[in-house]
Amino acid sequence: MPMPIAAFLSGTLLLLGGQALAATAYVSNEKDDSISVIDLDSLEVTASLEVGMRPRGLALSRDNTLLYICASDSDTVQVMDLASRKVIKELPSGADPEQFSLHPNDRWLYISNEDDALVTVVDTQSDQVLAQIDVGVEPEGMAVSPDGKWAVNTSETTNMLHWIDTSTHQLVDNTLVDQRPRHVEFSPDGSLLWASAEIGGTVSVVDVASRQIKKVLKFQIKGVHPDKVQPVGVKLTSDGQYAFVALGPANHVAVVDAKTYEVLDYLLVGRRVWHMAFTPGEKRLLATNGISGDVSVIDVASLKVEKSIKVGRYPWGVVVTP
Repeated sequence: MPMPIAAFLSGTLLLLGGQALAATAYVSNEKDDSISVIDLDSLEVTASLEVGMRPRGLALSRDNTLLYICASDSDTVQVMDLASRKVIKELPSGADPEQFSLHPNDRWLYISNEDDALVTVVDTQSDQVLAQIDVGVEPEGMAVSPDGKWAVNTSETTNMLHWIDTSTHQLVDNTLVDQRPRHVEFSPDGSLLWASAEIGGTVSVVDVASRQIKKVLKFQIKGVHPDKVQPVGVKLTSDGQYAFVALGPANHVAVVDAKTYEVLDYLLVGRRVWHMAFTPGEKRLLATNGISGDVSVIDVASLKVEKSIKVGRYPWGVVVTP
């Protein structure tokens, strides 16, 4: 009888067929055209994988066996088999893919095409383009709601969130936000959407039912000029307690009470913090720092930065497999 799968209490190891496997982080390095592989048990880089030109956005298949990579300057989305760590195919992504989001059906990939003001929808199983949807100028951020009903795109120059009905692949509404929106993140229950505005220096919390702004968050860090406070990545804990906001060249991650919207703390990380991902069990938060070329490891319970892990040049995106 095969040995059952058992999870260690640490949340970072699985026992599979008698072999201990550490959780793993994958980090895209824009300037090196590579993916850094981090063992989350040792918190060390164990491999560097060559990929397409200027990798940015990353996403995982639902079973964590495939890694989707936005190779922006190669104008493609690459699909890597994580068992072999080889790129097994490329998807017709449209020009300059930057961020994307996978539908809960594990098939439809919604891709923002910055140069063409489009969102391209690709079926990852048939490799066919299902739709191309006109949006605002310089689309970047992309998120699909937990129920799969909405795909939301941000346009950096139009300063809008674009609401796409996934049943029809039609643009049905727009929400005006602050300057240069970069990232959108749904709350775990899908009722709220958090949208960062890099130049506006704010995060808008949007009610999904009405598609209206509920709250606008602002950030002030002692000793940091307001112009350097440029929100980008956002991550929300599954229990609804915290929102973490990467503040770009301010070199801090803001900790926000996700219920009251009070800013609780600012955590000093590396230079030009971009995006973030939780480790299994949300025990740690990893933050990519573009200019300093490292990943900051934040302990979520204590809200302290534990360690910095050197990766490639200009790390941008990060995902974690259990």
